[in-house]
Amino acid sequence: MIIIYKPKGGEPESFDARTLRVSEASIASRTIDRPWAAIQAGVNEGDDLECLRAVAWVVKKRTQPSLRWSEFDPGIEELWTRLDKDEVVAQIEQALAVSAINKNVTPEDIRNALKDLPYIAHDQEHAERMIEEMIRDPKGEPDPQPSSDDPTGTPTSESSEPSTSDSSATS
Repeated sequence: MIIIYKPKGGEPESFDARTLRVSEASIASRTIDRPWAAIQAGVNEGDDLECLRAVAWVVKKRTQPSLRWSEFDPGIEELWTRLDKDEVVAQIEQALAVSAINKNVTPEDIRNALKDLPYIAHDQEHAERMIEEMIRDPKGEPDPQPSSDDPTGTPTSESSEPSTSDSSATS
């Protein structure tokens, strides 16, 4: 989960909650007197401002070690959450799992079900790209290789890199 802090008139800052160290989680927990699991749930739901504040403050202290809790008191509309890339992929995988169970679900149905996902993602372009890629290839399998003239069926590839040797023979 990504926490966004955009102070009035300031530039937005992003804090990746998954990067917290155990020591930082402990500091956040002691600061707001809640167990880490409760803080994690509050961040994941995106609706507990004190949890969002605690995690953002701890991460912000990495670059501003002297920042005090009382000095970091964002307005209620200055903190919100967005999905990170892994969470976006997990959401798409869930939609694809449902479609695998119900064979009547079309790719367009999946796109429609996921239409709001880019708006809650930290990286909207990534979310849009992953929706299209994963719907196109729901199993995540590589594209089939073009057939080769090799009778063993071993795929061959042509490198775009220039050869560094004078001989094309391999040892």
